[in-house]
Amino acid sequence: MLRSLPFAPLRRRSGLLCLVIVVFVPCSVLVLISAPDLSQEQTLVQRLAELQAKLQHLDSMHQARQEEVHILSQHLGMLLTADGNNSSLYLPLSPEVKVLLQNLTGLQRGESSQLLHLPSIYHFLPHLLENPSSLRPAYCLSRGRTGISVVLGIPTVKREVQSYLLATLQNLIDSMTEQEAADSLIVVFIAEVDQEYVLQVARQIEAQFSERVESGLIEVISPPASFYPDMENLRETLGDPPERVRWRTKQNLDFAFLMMYSQPKATFYVQLEDDILAKKNFISTMKNYALQKISEKSPWFVLEFCQLGFIGKMFKCVELPWLVQFFLMFYNDKPVDWLLDHLIHTKICSLDKDSKHCKKAKSELWIHYKPSLFQHIGTHSSLKGKVQKLKDKQFGKVALYFPHKNPAATVESAIKHYKQYSLTRAYLGETFFWGLLPQPGDHLVFRFTTPLLIKHYLFRSGNAEHPSDRFYNTSVEVLPESSHAIFGKFDYNATSDGFVIIGKFDAMGVAEGTVDPQLGPISVLRLNVHSDSDNWAILSEINISSS
Repeated sequence: MLRSLPFAPLRRRSGLLCLVIVVFVPCSVLVLISAPDLSQEQTLVQRLAELQAKLQHLDSMHQARQEEVHILSQHLGMLLTADGNNSSLYLPLSPEVKVLLQNLTGLQRGESSQLLHLPSIYHFLPHLLENPSSLRPAYCLSRGRTGISVVLGIPTVKREVQSYLLATLQNLIDSMTEQEAADSLIVVFIAEVDQEYVLQVARQIEAQFSERVESGLIEVISPPASFYPDMENLRETLGDPPERVRWRTKQNLDFAFLMMYSQPKATFYVQLEDDILAKKNFISTMKNYALQKISEKSPWFVLEFCQLGFIGKMFKCVELPWLVQFFLMFYNDKPVDWLLDHLIHTKICSLDKDSKHCKKAKSELWIHYKPSLFQHIGTHSSLKGKVQKLKDKQFGKVALYFPHKNPAATVESAIKHYKQYSLTRAYLGETFFWGLLPQPGDHLVFRFTTPLLIKHYLFRSGNAEHPSDRFYNTSVEVLPESSHAIFGKFDYNATSDGFVIIGKFDAMGVAEGTVDPQLGPISVLRLNVHSDSDNWAILSEINISSS
């Protein structure tokens, strides 16, 4: 005899009517009447959330255009009033034009022409009025990509010790799928007014990532000098020395400029830095989490994907004006991360509640995602003399080397290694090689126990924590077992001591390629350094494959 539980009330879930009936039958046989496919429902919910976010973004763009039309109509109204007062500043208007302007502006005869004006960027930065190009990038490398989901803002400045920018860009691109890359935009903001330096960095980016620049994934901009106020005449605040006040003031203005430029290009904006690592598929992870919160009707203002500083902070582009306005109001007063915290505090905290209540309320607008998607790798801050060793513990361990099983060989080098980071251990896959300041004529030699046909080789220099410790101007050379016989038949670029040059390290510190089988078995492979290095050098990956 069948027994059934009483019917539960019907529940509506995201527009789908769901009814679950559990029926008990003899012999412990359980029959389930299946509910709708939850995976399809979740996909639908996410898609609706994405459309909602994009619609909100388009609505904000429409409002911006309406504001421009409204301002224009106000000026036309002033023109109409001036003509009615027989002002000599304006040309006479025909009756038809007057009627048209009256209908457009809503200004009727006898009404006051006085307009109300809200504060604008010029109220907080009045010096911008002195130059009409103050709010226009001084340099812009762009293919005009818009309408995408995520724009990544990366400010960068000249660093005295070393730059991590190119390594950061490479890591971000390597961590994206092609689908993610097509739905994203990376805006590199070179926050310097020295145009020679700006062009130098822009050319490096364009040379290293030409395909990504051409596709529109990477844009490069820089600010005009007239955007900044007199940085030598700032108020000293928080008891900081003038140098630090200038540094954090400029940083606030840099963020504001970058956000204003990026705001109309995407649905979400993510603030990054130029010395970070990202986890694989970070774009999809961030986007899906944001859409999930939107579908849950969460009132979030910032999603935090890294616990450090201002790294990995996601905002809705439609809400960036709130943040920019706040930065412009208090750019001289406090650091950027403090200002963000104060804005959230102002929006949500109540004066008649205690700090515990405020903290809980803020957590609803400022949501932390775990584990972190970004890790800070830079050591030297853009502030002179400041060393930044903070790490996000929620990011997890970072791979500093990539082990491989290489052919039996004797290895040697005149480059002195640091501590236990020897070339022998690196070749065996136990760690990475870390050598002190390579000099011209230095070699890293791999002498194979038995000559072998090399199918493929890969040498990767630098690692996640020390991306600038690379091999530069270094060639990859091999010594064939029967070099004299080979050179008699084929034309190779060879050294004076009989080695054949088969490759070199590129700008990112990687040497990879194949060896011509016509060279026959190889007895020795070596890396030959041709110039001085300003940094130590790391080999984080050694992979020699034989056929």
